[in-house]
Amino acid sequence: MDMGLKNKTALVTGSTKGIGRAIAMELAQEGVNVLINGRCAEEVQRVVREIKSAYPNTSPQNAAADIVNATEREALFKTFPQIDILINNTGIYEIMPYYNIDDTVWEKYIQTNVLSANALTKFYLPTMLNNGFGRVIFIASEEAVMPGHMPQYAVTKSMLLSLSKSLSKLTKGTEVTVNTLLPGPTLSENVKQIIESVIQDESLTFDEKEKTFMAANLPQSELQRFIRPSEIGRLATFVCSPYATPFKGSPIRMDGGMVPTIY
Repeated sequence: MDMGLKNKTALVTGSTKGIGRAIAMELAQEGVNVLINGRCAEEVQRVVREIKSAYPNTSPQNAAADIVNATEREALFKTFPQIDILINNTGIYEIMPYYNIDDTVWEKYIQTNVLSANALTKFYLPTMLNNGFGRVIFIASEEAVMPGHMPQYAVTKSMLLSLSKSLSKLTKGTEVTVNTLLPGPTLSENVKQIIESVIQDESLTFDEKEKTFMAANLPQSELQRFIRPSEIGRLATFVCSPYATPFKGSPIRMDGGMVPTIY
């Protein structure tokens, strides 16, 4: 299915690995010119080359910057003043006991997971509205509605839900949308390493290790495997398409059945 996104331009933050990279890849497959972002310019350029090799008819570009840093954000805005799609994916997480989370940690999480995304959206949204088309997606988590053992992380993801709905109201009557995706546990590079370190039985395939790990640690998952970043990438690509305009201010769950249904 052609998603109607050819020649659109998308900035995907934190797109050198994991969910961000997968979203960039899926968008490029649809003919989108993706701006790859990360703090390491060499890593960013590696992904740019990878996408250009896979999808030579697109024009991926290096948008290396630390988006938490206001000076680097301003430089990014000057280099790329207009985009059609903004994927706010950059985020940090770590399991931490509540009493170990001091104000410095809270501030770091809010700056990184919320305020940097807000700054990007505040800059790019007006142009999208003027152009009559645009997509803003915040990547949250099932923790936004079902907090676990990362309170400093879960709070920021809940904040993104609220921010998305508030900003969506600014798009009333337009073809611009602001939405939030809530993925469940995802097989990132770090998660794969954790599984391999916890289950070291070499007689098991990785799929078998994954199922064993899920059964022991995430029994509430109905999927009973980790979500693949590419699956999230395909969902994000659809939400970016003209076919998904009715999604406005929506929290779109892809949690593998982790969250109990609330009617």
